[in-house]
Amino acid sequence: MDAIKIVQEAFVKEEAKQHPRFSAGDTITVHYKIVEGNKERIQNFRGVVLQIKGSGMSKTFTVRKMSGNIGVERIFPVNSPFIEQIEINKVGKVRQSRIFYFRKLTGKKARIKEKKIN
Repeated sequence: MDAIKIVQEAFVKEEAKQHPRFSAGDTITVHYKIVEGNKERIQNFRGVVLQIKGSGMSKTFTVRKMSGNIGVERIFPVNSPFIEQIEINKVGKVRQSRIFYFRKLTGKKARIKEKKIN
């Protein structure tokens, strides 16, 4: 194991916030801290998780939401200090771990079936 991975693993264990487990197809709300000058505020970004990529310090996830008729995607690092909280709103039932085909769908086709949780 090289030195970079050892340092990254030690840093992840120290700084890691406990976020709930989610996967592609889930609808989540990310509470993200935004700094504007000397003011701070929390902005909510609610959308569908398209993919989870990477591991360790470089792990990221992509969230897509519709703002009017325009699709907006944002990539969040999992270990970012600006993420205050992640809420899972719906657990989706999809068969792929990266659902990029979701970008092309419109109307009723763009719905994801919800997984029933007992």
